Amino acid sequence: MSSPSHVADTPITDRRQLVEVLASGEKPPAQWRIGTEHEKFGFRLDDLRPPTFDGPRGIEALLTGLTRFGWEPVQEEGRTIALLREGASVTLEPAGQLELSGAALETIHQTCVETGTHLGEVAEVAGELRLGFLGMGFQPKWAREDMPWMPKGRYKIMRSYMPKVGQLGLDMMTRTCTVQVNLDYATEADMVKKFRVSLALQPIATALFADSPFTEGRPNGYLSYRSHIWTDTDADRTGMLDFVFEDGFGYERYVDYLLDVPMYFSYRDGIYHDASGQSFRDFMQGRLPVLPGALPTLRDWSDHMTTAFPEVRLKKYLEMRGADAGPWARLCALPAFWVGLLYDDAALDAAWDLVKDFSLAERHALRDGVPRHALSLPFRGGSVRALAARAVEIAIAGLQRRARRNADGQDESGFLDVLREIVDSGLTPAERKLALFNGRWQGSVDPVFAEFAY
Repeated sequence: MSSPSHVADTPITDRRQLVEVLASGEKPPAQWRIGTEHEKFGFRLDDLRPPTFDGPRGIEALLTGLTRFGWEPVQEEGRTIALLREGASVTLEPAGQLELSGAALETIHQTCVETGTHLGEVAEVAGELRLGFLGMGFQPKWAREDMPWMPKGRYKIMRSYMPKVGQLGLDMMTRTCTVQVNLDYATEADMVKKFRVSLALQPIATALFADSPFTEGRPNGYLSYRSHIWTDTDADRTGMLDFVFEDGFGYERYVDYLLDVPMYFSYRDGIYHDASGQSFRDFMQGRLPVLPGALPTLRDWSDHMTTAFPEVRLKKYLEMRGADAGPWARLCALPAFWVGLLYDDAALDAAWDLVKDFSLAERHALRDGVPRHALSLPFRGGSVRALAARAVEIAIAGLQRRARRNADGQDESGFLDVLREIVDSGLTPAERKLALFNGRWQGSVDPVFAEFAY
């Protein structure tokens, strides 16, 4: 989840300004970049419990330790709650899940170096604090009440609001981790095509990256429980956005959607003002109950855009949100998958051909069925596995045509080897962990913290 926006406090006087924010994201292909984000669970090596914010082994101590690598601290009410360095940031999810929001980079090679560098820095400091970090989609061992809360103003507001609109919102906040990628578009038409392709194929990414089969130490009946959680978090701000596939979709229609998403807050003068459930439309008329007479600024709008959580999110770029977190190789594979599909014209055309005749019912059947069944979910006389195999093939070919090579002459397609292996075997990461749980782990999830830690 995002920290307060650094957009200028320009007053909003006309709805067209909101449309222009999205249009301002347009870039020629030569300027397209890749921004990768991933989250991970911290745990204490001695008892496997998540670290609190405070204390000599807490999350704030970890953030302070990371400043030795040139990260600049960001504070809220005198506490270090984030770090900044060269276009990247390290932030905290509500229960202390550590997130790297990477810089805007040109290639997957650079993204993977950035991720590996970050994980190495975290490992050095965490080792001194006797902490470890794990990449999975859902906290495998601890209950909701065991999870700590970080001292961030927006999380206090969300913590109060979430139970009013869904049963699993607090689990989303405290017990999930994801990997996602932010990608550019050239024009409004390019954005629309990429949005439709990525929404339709988001369940395929969920299936390939499914890695959340445990809840409180036991199998939960799902392969991506993280994905299931989003179905009962907040219907006003989640889901598959059926209107994206309707004729006439574009920036204006997405602005209308965002204006209908209830607010969480307005951040002003270092204070989060609780506007949960209130209307941004009312805000634009100076009728926001929490700030009577006040008008929103572009920073308010930028903040508000981060409080919608659909499967694909549009800001000044497209954000793919469907995958469980995982080990280093899959953190590189997720951006490679979507770059291969969306940043090569032939691949984008092939991906659109793959999904363009999906009906609304089929798109929802994929979204609803994949969390439990992943690659084995039936689809059109076959299975999601066959659909995933075709999507991975298209992405590999797209990366090969991109021909962005490292110093050894290798293109980016090798980052998809891990996904090709998942498709070939038919076994998701979740199913492999379930086999270990029922076999060598003898019914315990504790070994996951040793065998799958970074």
